[in-house]
Amino acid sequence: MQDANPDDGAGTAKRGWRPWRSWLWRLPLLFVAATVLQVLVLRFVDPPFTAFMAARQFEAWGSGDFGFRIAYDWRDLDEISRNVPLAMIAAEDQNFANHNGFDFKAIEKARAHNERAEERARKRNAPVRRIRGASTISQQTAKNLFLWKGQGITRWARKGLEVWYTVLIETLWPKSRVIEMYVNTVELGDGVYGAQAAARTYYRKDAKRLAPAEAARMAAVLPNPRRYSISRPGPYVQRRSNAIQRQMRYMGGPAFLQQID
Repeated sequence: MQDANPDDGAGTAKRGWRPWRSWLWRLPLLFVAATVLQVLVLRFVDPPFTAFMAARQFEAWGSGDFGFRIAYDWRDLDEISRNVPLAMIAAEDQNFANHNGFDFKAIEKARAHNERAEERARKRNAPVRRIRGASTISQQTAKNLFLWKGQGITRWARKGLEVWYTVLIETLWPKSRVIEMYVNTVELGDGVYGAQAAARTYYRKDAKRLAPAEAARMAAVLPNPRRYSISRPGPYVQRRSNAIQRQMRYMGGPAFLQQID
């Protein structure tokens, strides 16, 4: 009777590991290919929904609100008043036409502002009133379309994916597609996504007919559209809306958008 080879078990385990090892190195390539294809398709195809819309709908169902419905109605950019993208850029990303997805000067300014705000809050022994963000419209579009809000470690994972998707968006889409996607998918009220749905919900008109003041008020509730209201603007939204309108005029009005057409 032949004795069992003590190396047989190790050899079997090694052979069993090889198929998995061959797949492991392919996973990053599959991820790159899948995400590139995903973003490339959306350059030409208007999304029926976004990750944020799906998350909000499931959140409502999870809380027992089975009557909750997302308000979303895509409109091409030429069917939306040019006041809307102008107001969004004036409010959220004034360097949109020039950056490649990331505004590093804005990031540094936001970091310095937040450090001062935290220092003042410590002296008052109170929470920080308002943290300034520096996400570009391209970054926000990536987050709205593909990702989640996230807390703790999942937030950092989301941030990493946000960077990757932002690079793809800026590489594969023209600026006009980025702003078109943003104004159609940005949340402008609880369950209200995009300019057309917001125009019908709050102004009872189509997005094509929105005046500068109405577009500015839409932009003024960002980035907290569930905290601030377009239809019932408080003092903060009114002040911010007025500031956005001034910035829209300073930028040259709708003619500014020729830079991204």
